[in-house]
Amino acid sequence: MTDFHQNFNLFFDGLEMPRQHRSRSEQMQLHSQMGEGEIRRFVPREDIEVVISDFTFHRNRKLLFGTQTAMVELNYCLQGKREIHVGGAQYEFVPGICSLQFMNEVDVEFQFNGNHPYLMLGIGIPVATFHHYMEEVGGTRSFDFFEIMGQRSFHMFQETIDPAASVILQRVLQSAQSYGTKNVEMECRVLELISMAFQSFLIDGDASNAKLPKRDWHKIREARDIIVERMTDPPTLIELSRMIGLNDCKLKKGFKELYGTTVFGYLRDKRLEKAYHLLQQGMLNVTETSCEVGYSNCSYFSEVFREKYGVNPGEFIRHSTSRRDSDNSIECQ
Repeated sequence: MTDFHQNFNLFFDGLEMPRQHRSRSEQMQLHSQMGEGEIRRFVPREDIEVVISDFTFHRNRKLLFGTQTAMVELNYCLQGKREIHVGGAQYEFVPGICSLQFMNEVDVEFQFNGNHPYLMLGIGIPVATFHHYMEEVGGTRSFDFFEIMGQRSFHMFQETIDPAASVILQRVLQSAQSYGTKNVEMECRVLELISMAFQSFLIDGDASNAKLPKRDWHKIREARDIIVERMTDPPTLIELSRMIGLNDCKLKKGFKELYGTTVFGYLRDKRLEKAYHLLQQGMLNVTETSCEVGYSNCSYFSEVFREKYGVNPGEFIRHSTSRRDSDNSIECQ
């Protein structure tokens, strides 16, 4: 089960990181001749590896190595654009993107730009653990690693980092800075991220798992796109049904089956996700943000935002502003 740690060891060795353990939590410094920064490695339990990469190279750098065992990796790019080349194909990682990668034994080439700070969080698990997570209570496995891979040696899904995941990511990064962090704390937060990613990439996006006819499935996807595009002035359920050519009963039932929530429950989540990003940017105040995402009642907007993210939007703006000021201060020193 623990062989997958060797994939990470090869990555560390390629960066000439002076690691002390094969599969233990530790902190590794980048050699001063190569750049500055560090990698923090956490192994909260034997089948989970968490890697926080925070470094800057002096010059452009390529790293080539071959993975030695199959694994699944969840990666969050928080700062710095990078590329990887796998099997003749090129993949790009940019800030704000979450990637779910399935890999077998494969050669990988990483490309890093010099004088560009990188901040990334990676979570790796072996195939056996992935299969364990994909099993239902009755023992039925909803997703199989080898079926997802097919004849490929590498397969990747990508999407924008969900605001709810951003909150957990910040907690993980804060925990990584604390010497008193226990394995149970790190494990719980990492499992939240894994659960959210699997739900988003695999379960919500799996048409084959739905009992809907393919034609209806496409219409419901169309309905989802319409309400997201028109979130400030969404159509009624009857209007939406007519727009996609599906009766409202089928729309409600199919939407719930495909996305696990109601049409307007989904709209609510997307509105709040957009509000999160707008408030984080600090360009709009709470009232302006409320209107921008379709809430005419600012008090109600504040209530649902607090319910989802655990903080009032005004407090969230102040926290985001102080964090940006702190980051700017560090850059100027």
